[in-house]
Amino acid sequence: EQMEAVKTTSKAIVDLIEEGNEVVVVHGNGPQVGMIANAMAELTRSNPQKYVPCPLSVCGAMSQGYIGYDLQNALREEMLDRNIDKGVATVLTQVEVAADDPAFADPVKPIGPWMSEAEAKELEADRGYQFIHDEKQGFRRVVASPKPVNIVELDTIKSLVESNHVVISCGGGGIPVTKAQGNHLKGAAAVIDKDFASAKLAELVQADALVILTAVDRVCINWGKPDQKSLAEMTVAEAERYCEEGHFAPGSMLPKVRAAVSFAKTGGQAIIASLAQAGAAVRGEAGTVVHL
Repeated sequence: EQMEAVKTTSKAIVDLIEEGNEVVVVHGNGPQVGMIANAMAELTRSNPQKYVPCPLSVCGAMSQGYIGYDLQNALREEMLDRNIDKGVATVLTQVEVAADDPAFADPVKPIGPWMSEAEAKELEADRGYQFIHDEKQGFRRVVASPKPVNIVELDTIKSLVESNHVVISCGGGGIPVTKAQGNHLKGAAAVIDKDFASAKLAELVQADALVILTAVDRVCINWGKPDQKSLAEMTVAEAERYCEEGHFAPGSMLPKVRAAVSFAKTGGQAIIASLAQAGAAVRGEAGTVVHL
């Protein structure tokens, strides 16, 4: 499934490159990081003397590596097929978050499998995990989702772009780290929203546009209602009002619109569009543009 997804995605991205755009790619890791965390947890349960618990930050790093591997190969192949001479590199990216971010006191991001109350209580006692409870499905671990404040490997990403490389970075929102004593960076048990990480990266590399690709052609208000309306553009003020009015689902469109608003406030242009419409959206022919 992932191999098919990267092939489709790569065609759309290389369309943009073929039109002369410099591209930095950020991807999600939702199912993959959960799968890795589950596999590592099973190892620990099978032999706790041999296999210590794997930190979530390390699981995130693993997911960046293997998704980046598939994606960079697909992009390289697609570019060579079109006689485009560019390198592709995946940067294992750490994203700094604030240790005092309020999100750490209110973890809401579900991760990993549903489990029984007994299993949840054991993990709560052993590792300090926090859980949500659903009457039908059981208990599931939740972690913090702090806001990104800096990209640790920013200079590396910039250098690769300047030397004619397509860069894949901040996969899954990046590996969340906080500043510790001295120059040490400490991995955090958290998940950074990939849309907010994309907006921060776009801001820091001074991108002309942030393009958030999703499953719908345009942002809609009154979704699923008789008066549903698709939007070709939104001002920052309009987008913020729609967010407050509850037009966008928290787990899907809401973070995308808020990330677009965040980037638009820096003076850039943010576009939300479907993968199939990526090229047209950048040309101003499709998608929803968010601007000041």
